[in-house]
Amino acid sequence: MAASDGDDSLYPIAVLIDELRNEDVQLRLNSIKKLSTIALALGVERTRSELIPFLTDTIYDEDEVLLALAEQLGSFTPLVGGPEHVHCLLPPLESLATVEETVVRDKAVDSLRIIADQHSQSDLENYFVPLVKRLAAGDWFTSRTSACGLFSVCYKRVSTNVKTELRQNFRNLCADDTPMVRRAAAGKLGEFAKVVESDYLKSDLIQLFNLLAQDEQDSVRLLAVEASVSIASLLSTNDTEQLVMPTLRQAAEDKSWRVRYMVADKFTELQAAVGPEITKNDLVPAFQSLLKDCEAEVRAASAHKIKEFCQALSSDVREQIIMNNMLPCVKDLVADANQHVKSALASVIMGLSPILGKENTIEHLLPLFLIQLKDECPEVRLNIISNLDCVNEVIGIKQLSQSLLPAIVELAEDTKWRVRLAIIEYMPLLAGQLGVEFFDEKLNSLCMTWLVDHVFAIREAATQNLKKLVEKFGKDWAQQTVIPKVLQMSRDQNYLHRMTCLFCINLLAEPLGQDLTTKLMLPTIITMGSDPVANVRFNVAKTLQKLSTQLDSSTNQNHVKPLLEKLKADSDMDVQYYALEALEGLK
Repeated sequence: MAASDGDDSLYPIAVLIDELRNEDVQLRLNSIKKLSTIALALGVERTRSELIPFLTDTIYDEDEVLLALAEQLGSFTPLVGGPEHVHCLLPPLESLATVEETVVRDKAVDSLRIIADQHSQSDLENYFVPLVKRLAAGDWFTSRTSACGLFSVCYKRVSTNVKTELRQNFRNLCADDTPMVRRAAAGKLGEFAKVVESDYLKSDLIQLFNLLAQDEQDSVRLLAVEASVSIASLLSTNDTEQLVMPTLRQAAEDKSWRVRYMVADKFTELQAAVGPEITKNDLVPAFQSLLKDCEAEVRAASAHKIKEFCQALSSDVREQIIMNNMLPCVKDLVADANQHVKSALASVIMGLSPILGKENTIEHLLPLFLIQLKDECPEVRLNIISNLDCVNEVIGIKQLSQSLLPAIVELAEDTKWRVRLAIIEYMPLLAGQLGVEFFDEKLNSLCMTWLVDHVFAIREAATQNLKKLVEKFGKDWAQQTVIPKVLQMSRDQNYLHRMTCLFCINLLAEPLGQDLTTKLMLPTIITMGSDPVANVRFNVAKTLQKLSTQLDSSTNQNHVKPLLEKLKADSDMDVQYYALEALEGLK
């Protein structure tokens, strides 16, 4: 028995070894994903002495297997005996942090960051810090890039001498010959700044920030911009002004558009970090120049931040800065040649209304909204219509109806059918923002007019629009407002309009429910079964086929089936075919 017990205890590791040597990648991947189960079966002693060394020796696999291994090891601490033994996980993760594939390295670094917190101070200094130093001094750039992400997690808990060494190592990485390493260092500079003592932040890290912000590679400079947000938030206003702002001013005018884009993208975070005084003196002019940038991507990124930037301005200067500095730029952007810029602006411009108040909105913003409502780019129009509610709250529905609604109505009656189509698609959104009474008064007749448009795509979209409106405003509204007009179309001289009536019934049956469909719609459908035009009759058969699932069985037997039997004997082949198909569905 003892021998068989011994064999059983070897079984998990033997199976793992077999599976990890299997040619099938999927099988190797599955075995790595079961590592925790195998470790549990082995126990903590043998996991430390056999499984971890085995894994360390076998790191030469496909990237997805290595990725799974790097992820698993991050949660392995309990399986090796808890925090006092956590350092035994470092060797396999160190190897993984040096592989060529970036995703695997990043995951290994994530796992190392997790287990760093689980080391005692002595273990950090004896095991973890030497690992960071080895990676930082590695021959290959892969290990040096991985090292950059590990400084911030161990710095706080080590002795003063070790801290000095770590700062020196980080300084070396910031000046590395390989751009990829400098990029990794720039990306981690902000989080390292948060753990470094204030004196060293000013004496060491600001130097590194300025060095990276003037790097020859724009991919390094733009990451330094990101670090500036963290650094500025840690400094006093005076220190920020002297130590960070000169570099930031340069970045906002950098020759590479990617760096300027990063400044625009991080602008409101910078604003929060530097405080109101520097914002007023430095950031406002910088923001103006970004809004006027020669690259569309930079203008679009800046335009996205307009509302947020204006909201965060100090209340005593907010209105003055918006009116004097921001509005002239906004007026230029409304007429920008690039649709992404106009779309970005349209998504936030309405948010300026609550900040500027009623009078300024009516005088300065409404004309801009009108221009954007008529823009040829559908996304710009949609962004304006989507945000009408915040303007409505400021200027009131009366003013809104006098200024913007005529423009919407004009678009709804545009000679280009694609423009009409776009407005139809926004109608349910508008209806929700304006409310049922206002909608009935101003826009309801438009929705009904679209049902008899001479373009089929408009008629089809109008039926879909009706369905959404009924879902929004409810059955009672539909009964009073929509159904009488739809049913009236069944007696129209134009057979296309009679067919539209059937299409509406098809779509409205579901939101109206069984009772209203049976009471109001079915009699009209039965009457239309005798229509002189065959196209209308076979659409009656198709409508009945669809509605039969929503009607009760007695209605189907007493009303639907007799009409379908009649249509089955119709003189037109198509009518017969669809009637027969509908009857099949009734069985």
